[in-house]
Amino acid sequence: MDPKGCAAIVTGGASGLGAATAEALARAGAKVAVLDLKKEDAEKVARAIGGLALACDVADANSAEAAVAAARKAHGPARINVNCAGVWTAARTVGREGPMALEAFARVVQINLIGTFNVLRLAAADMGAAEPMGGGERGVIVNTSSIAAFEGQIGQAAYAASKGGIASLTLPVAREFAKSGIRVVAVAPGLFATPMMFGLPEDAQKVLGDSVPFPSRLGDPKEFAELVLHIVANPMLNGVNIRLDGALRLPPK
Repeated sequence: MDPKGCAAIVTGGASGLGAATAEALARAGAKVAVLDLKKEDAEKVARAIGGLALACDVADANSAEAAVAAARKAHGPARINVNCAGVWTAARTVGREGPMALEAFARVVQINLIGTFNVLRLAAADMGAAEPMGGGERGVIVNTSSIAAFEGQIGQAAYAASKGGIASLTLPVAREFAKSGIRVVAVAPGLFATPMMFGLPEDAQKVLGDSVPFPSRLGDPKEFAELVLHIVANPMLNGVNIRLDGALRLPPK
């Protein structure tokens, strides 16, 4: 699919992987709606790329429905949906102070997994009702998993479970949407230079970057965005999880 002229919805678009993806899609000619809980930050990105900023809590059905409807009104039905919204937390299942709070586990799953499904279901409904493009394609959905889905570390039970859910839903949803000409792909990034990473001391960031086999550094969000553009353009990419990690395999801790 050529993104030029297509309506695109990017969640978590105010920073990190989402912002880089929104910028790349806009450069490719897409009409981009930047969805984020932080409306002011989303507006900064939208102004820079000539897009539309919309406040959205991806974990809330009403909020997501309103945001997708506003994007549709401004740009038409989405042809591209990239879901980057997510949170990270570290906590042992049973720590020194007892078992992990159930609310903490549920929050991560609610935002990362249910939030992703919440938006993709709405975007897919719009795609399915649109006229087919070249080759019968109606749309592309790209979700953000993580290598933690496959090698979750100690303290990552909630995060790994949420990202593992995203990885697992990729194939069944792709199979379901195949008859409508809608592709579904998940990208599983490794260690990237995003706001989540910036919360760590610089020396810790360097150690993590050095742990990547090659290139031995943190990933650049622009590299994630480049992969998204290729997924959009390549019609044979469907129902698959793509690792983007420099050959990194996470150790237990």
